[in-house]
Amino acid sequence: MDKAVILLSGGLDSAVTLYIAKSQGLSLKALIFDYHQRHKKEIECAKRIAIINGINYRVAAIDLNWAHSSLIDKNIPTPVNRNLKKNNIPVTYVSGRNIIFLSYAVSYAESIGAKKIFIGAHVQDYSGYPDCRPQFLKSFQRAANLGVAKTGIKIIAPLINKSKKEIIKTGLSLKVPFEYTWSCYGGGKTPCLKCDSCRFRMQAFKELGLIDPLLKKL
Repeated sequence: MDKAVILLSGGLDSAVTLYIAKSQGLSLKALIFDYHQRHKKEIECAKRIAIINGINYRVAAIDLNWAHSSLIDKNIPTPVNRNLKKNNIPVTYVSGRNIIFLSYAVSYAESIGAKKIFIGAHVQDYSGYPDCRPQFLKSFQRAANLGVAKTGIKIIAPLINKSKKEIIKTGLSLKVPFEYTWSCYGGGKTPCLKCDSCRFRMQAFKELGLIDPLLKKL
């Protein structure tokens, strides 16, 4: 079986990406990051999803406390009820996060002989986050292969052109356990229902005529 590394956050998008990669018959290794994010609950969700699928995982602890992001700095309020149609960079952006995550993934992939790295970036992400853009992922892939001994590593973002609604629809067809995923930026025990991530998620389930399984528990 061909080996692949997946960046697994515990969120809805990375979970669907995992199930897509798994459907391709790949031998997966999950890479989870603890970067002192306020929404640490996503780490436990990522572990659970990996365990459900019998996938070995590693948790990489890194310090990004210098980043001026509401996901890390508790003194910066997480935006609520923001205009979701605006494409400006929100304060939830963590400077260089995907550059760092993918660099770790490249090192891990080369070390285990994996040629594919999966990431759950998609169209709604790159409308606000520069390190989720398709041109960044392509450029990073080229740069990474210039800096490793074993070349041929591919960065794969199967959701890149999908909306949140399309991602959920894909996940439903693959039987993704959305009740074990976490999207909220608020850092609480239950979804805040007001941050960008919660609202994109709720809106997409609603458009499909469904109730988010996380809301059924409230």
